[in-house]
Amino acid sequence: MSSTSQQLSEFSKPLQLPLSTSDLSKINMYLFSLTPEEILKWGIEYLPNLYQTTAFGLTGLVAIDMLSKLTSSPPPLIFLDTLYHFSETYELVEEVKKRYGVPVHVFKPKDCETVKDFEETYGTKLWETDEANYDYLVEPARRAYEAFNVQSVITGRRASQGAARASLQPLEVDSTGLLKLNPLFAWNFSLVEWYIKENNVPRNKLLDQGYRSVGDWHSTSKVAEGQDERAGRWAGKEKTECGLHEDYFKIKAQAKVEA
Repeated sequence: MSSTSQQLSEFSKPLQLPLSTSDLSKINMYLFSLTPEEILKWGIEYLPNLYQTTAFGLTGLVAIDMLSKLTSSPPPLIFLDTLYHFSETYELVEEVKKRYGVPVHVFKPKDCETVKDFEETYGTKLWETDEANYDYLVEPARRAYEAFNVQSVITGRRASQGAARASLQPLEVDSTGLLKLNPLFAWNFSLVEWYIKENNVPRNKLLDQGYRSVGDWHSTSKVAEGQDERAGRWAGKEKTECGLHEDYFKIKAQAKVEA
């Protein structure tokens, strides 16, 4: 057993929070050399109140499929329904439910069931008129986490996606103390695509139409040959990250309304 493995054996199952910086470093040293499946297996054993947040992108789907083969009771899914997803994304959600039978908890903007509800309250094209408010309102992660006392989440982020994700570690602690496990942090798009095809994992039909990373319909475009896989997200803007993975307190401070 390596010295790092021996040190990890001293941690309780599940981990006791808050996690110190030194403990986080120890854990990441251990996780860094593991396969995604091994990282997920570790997460199931060690992470308290574990859920998976997903918009049903390719990497998240890989994690869902891997988890289905690791355990008969995988972490429940949290889907933040902005109300502005493509119809193909909603179809995929239903397909995943049927295929894997894992609970999917859907959270929408507060007191809004439809786009009509949202726009009557906040106006049309809020993503253009007040992007900070839009990001805060349409990704109600904190309500989801508080509702289920979520302490840890599995994400679909990868370092190869670049920008803010370029220095991604296997395990992170965000500004609220939430643990974020990134099991496929070291994989590139080709590996993800290979796994999807090899295991016949359900995927968004838009990926066959020139899209590579799919978010809201108003801020997602097709990607040209040779472009970065996330080049079609918020094209022409400095923005590279969705509100879910930005600093919550910073987003809340910038927003002028309460979610």
